[in-house]
Formats: sequence, structure tokens, C-alpha cells
Amino acid sequence: MTVGHHGCIVTLTPNPSIDRTLVLGQPLRRGAVHRIEASGSQAGGKGVNISRACLSADVGTLAVLPADPEDPFVHELTASGIPSRLTPCDGPVRVNLTITEPDGTTTKLNSPGSLASGEVLASLADTLHALADEADWIVLAGSLPPGAPQAWYAELVGDLRARTRVAVDTSDAPLLAVVEHLDTAPPHVMKPNGHELATLTVGDGDQLEADPVAAAEAARTLVERGVGAVLATLGGHGAVLVTGDGAWHARPAPIEVVSTVGAGDSSLFGYLLGDLRGLAPTERLALAVAYGTAAAGLPGTTIPEPAHVRPDLVDVREIAMHHTARKSYR
Repeated sequence: MTVGHHGCIVTLTPNPSIDRTLVLGQPLRRGAVHRIEASGSQAGGKGVNISRACLSADVGTLAVLPADPEDPFVHELTASGIPSRLTPCDGPVRVNLTITEPDGTTTKLNSPGSLASGEVLASLADTLHALADEADWIVLAGSLPPGAPQAWYAELVGDLRARTRVAVDTSDAPLLAVVEHLDTAPPHVMKPNGHELATLTVGDGDQLEADPVAAAEAARTLVERGVGAVLATLGGHGAVLVTGDGAWHARPAPIEVVSTVGAGDSSLFGYLLGDLRGLAPTERLALAVAYGTAAAGLPGTTIPEPAHVRPDLVDVREIAMHHTARKSYR
């Protein structure tokens, strides 16, 4: 594993996907016939997207994932120059379909993925353990494949956090399981979006995304239980960052949204890049939002390069936290 000028990020994508994007010239209508204006396909998955971002930012990376070496997914990954460590598995890499409308509305149709045996999961975990001492960050990202225990990420955090820093970006039952284990295995960084954050507390996702103070209050409950930092992305409303030292909201510059696919992954990468550069929390947050904004302005799952990123256009302000009652967990 090579280390770039700004360190090294190891990514785990236990349920990788071939991301196919279809661009429509008119709004999507159920039951209608549509003409596709453009299409694209690339090896994807949250962790793979972060490793892809590492390449252009001179950050060393290694993408850990289950796939047969002859799978078309792996051929595309290799052609893109993304270094990987594969665990052979039965079944092809799944295909996820994204439909993008002219106003930027994105519809995703995600396949479940191939069944992961206990042997495959153990091999992936062993690979991470072998790489932990060389990595500045290990990112556990995306959905879990069928067959994986819902608490698998939580178990990995517990095993790895003493040897390196661990970031988690997942949703649904795996996210709830991570939260259930915070008292013994808190990640160093968690990156929920507004709707994922709402599943952890009694709240509405749309309201949380539109209210940075409420999002920060919800994120604070995770920090109070041991998470080092919570980066909560709020779509067009930017993002909030909450750490033990404070809370901040970053508002992006207005853009024309082309595709939101990969924007959250890009935001997490921007935050980690800022950390590797030794930036202050406000600067890390600005870089995170700048990366996410740049991704939203690019087609399909295109991951932005540093030239696309303008943190100087991001408005970051401190949030005065209210001393409200702690929200209850589901």
C-alpha cells in the first residue's frame, strides 16, 4: 500500500456496485416511454468513491472489497488506477441504476448484492486488521451485503479503533447497530445525512435537513456518547459539524444541481482530507461542503478533482447550541 503526500485512507466497500446512470431530457413519468440523452457506467460504492477521490488529491488509498478478480467491476477499477485488495466471492458485483432528471432530481434503484459468507466477511476483516497500522483512516462505507450481521460495522469499529481512526458512513439497520454500540465502540467520525440522522432520534428528516440547529442538536447526542465528530450532510442546506469543542454550519454557494449521486461520499472525503492536512474544524467543514457541492454539479457518479473544489465560497458559521433535553434513541 502506497502512502500519498497527504497520508493514506483505506476504504471498505462490502457491497460494491457497478453504477449505471441514465440522464433524461424530461421529467420522469411512471408508465411512460423516455428517451435517454446520456448514460454512463463505472465501478462504484461509497468506499470506492472515496478511494477514487484520493487519487486526484495525492492521498494514498487502498479499496478493500469482495469481488472476483475477473469481474467487469474489477477491470474498470483497475483501469481507473484505483489500487484494491480483493476477497474472492461467489456471484457478480451488483448493478445500481440512477435516473437523473433535468432539474437534478435523482432516482436510485439499488440491487441487494450477492450473498456474503462468513468466510468472505472474515477475510475482509483480516485484511483491514493487516492494514490498520499503516492507515491514517479506515472508512467503513455503504450498505452491508446479504448474509452480513447488521452489527458487523459496529464489531469492526470495536476491533480497529485502538489502532487507527475509523469513519463510518452507512444507513438503516447497520447505522442503528453502530449507535447501539457507541458506549463501547464509538467511531472517530460518523457521516449521516439529515434523513439518516432523523432515524436515530425522534424527528422528521426533511425538517432536520432544513434546520441546521436541530441537526446539530441531534448530532450532539452522538458526540455525547463518544463519537469524535459528526459530519451531517443536509443536501442543499449544506452540512453541520459537531465535535466535543463546538458546532458549525456550512452553507454552500448556489449551483445548478446535475446529480447528487456521490455528493455525500465526496463530502466525507473532503472532511478527511482536511484532517490529513491538519486544518481546523471550520476549514475541514468548508472543504467537505465544497467537495459535496462540486460533486452535485457533475454528471452521474463523477467524483470531483481538486480543481473543481472551492472552499473559499463556503460560508461557515458557529452554531450556539441550546441546552435542550437529550433526544431519545429509537
